[in-house]
Amino acid sequence: MIDPLLRNAIIFANLLTLMSVGLTLTYMTTKVPNFAHGTLVTVGVYVAMTAGQIFDLTPYYALPFAFIIGGCTATLIYLLVLRPQMNRGASMVALMVATLAIDVFFIGVLNIYADSIQRVFKVVTRYFILRRFDFTFADQPGILFILPTIVVCSVVLLYILLTHTKFGVAMRAVVEDASLAGVLGINVNKVYVVSWFIAGGLAALAGCLLPLWLQGSTDTGTRMIVSIFSASILGGLLNIYGAILGGLIVGLVEVLGTNLLAQIVGVWFIPYRPALPLAIMVLMLLIAPTGLAGLTTLSVKGVGRRRKRWV
Repeated sequence: MIDPLLRNAIIFANLLTLMSVGLTLTYMTTKVPNFAHGTLVTVGVYVAMTAGQIFDLTPYYALPFAFIIGGCTATLIYLLVLRPQMNRGASMVALMVATLAIDVFFIGVLNIYADSIQRVFKVVTRYFILRRFDFTFADQPGILFILPTIVVCSVVLLYILLTHTKFGVAMRAVVEDASLAGVLGINVNKVYVVSWFIAGGLAALAGCLLPLWLQGSTDTGTRMIVSIFSASILGGLLNIYGAILGGLIVGLVEVLGTNLLAQIVGVWFIPYRPALPLAIMVLMLLIAPTGLAGLTTLSVKGVGRRRKRWV
């Protein structure tokens, strides 16, 4: 029997991993801190809501649609907003502000959609949970098994894409030096488009699974954006595998740490749960801005220097 607290931590950590991998992927390629990434998660939440509340289907059936819709939404964000500004030579700060504006816009669109569905179909479209659509296996919710499986499959597919395909070679070249990659004949814009599509798809995939265990609403992704950035920064914003580790660590610390501190200082700390990922993010920026991947690199270099001294 798995402890309920540990079960919550495992589910949240795996959701956060899917979200942070997408954010890291877009930053690796276009160097844009995408503050609208949380909205892409919310898009997935409302794909699940539509499947469950309107069509009476489990969100598991809606996963392919969530991936495609989230991917297309992210691609449109890049093509219609970010690429024109990048072509004009906009700074990273300007692009970051643009993603904030996109986030506000999509929050409005999602609220309009939620109101319309509620008025037409007379169903709950805010602060909903779809646990009734999940199944049970060995006295545990199905998402406890399905979610880690999806995370592992996503990581394996990303690994194959990045290391065993021509597109993966092109993506790594663009990450290293986009200008030089363009000179060598690589279609840099195509790499950007595919990267944003995958990132948006992964975010929406996580969002579609989220209401099966956690509460979903129009501000779900926005409330999680600090945790997503914290996980990406902890792992290293230029390292996908670091983002996986960062998502798992931040997710477990946020759930288990909040419970531990609530027992020590009192239940008044529970509403301050977002302070934990924020603290992790600040500490990593102060101590190791390159994240866990940077610490590994530094330790390897340090070992190399020590070996040279003994030669």
